[in-house]
Amino acid sequence: MAASVHYLTDTRGKKTAVVLSLKKYRQLLEDLADLAAVADRRDEPLIPHDKFIRELKKDGILADL
Repeated sequence: MAASVHYLTDTRGKKTAVVLSLKKYRQLLEDLADLAAVADRRDEPLIPHDKFIRELKKDGILADL
């Protein structure tokens, strides 16, 4: 990450802003959206993994191997 980050400084050399590549900026936005989705769903009930797999297979989303 450090190679794609550049800092803007004031006349005293104090860092005042960050310049990111568009790729890195988009990655950060995606990460923020993912974190927001997790936060929104934190109170939802949990589903055991085996039940989740069965439901995916029943709905035709996951094929039996």
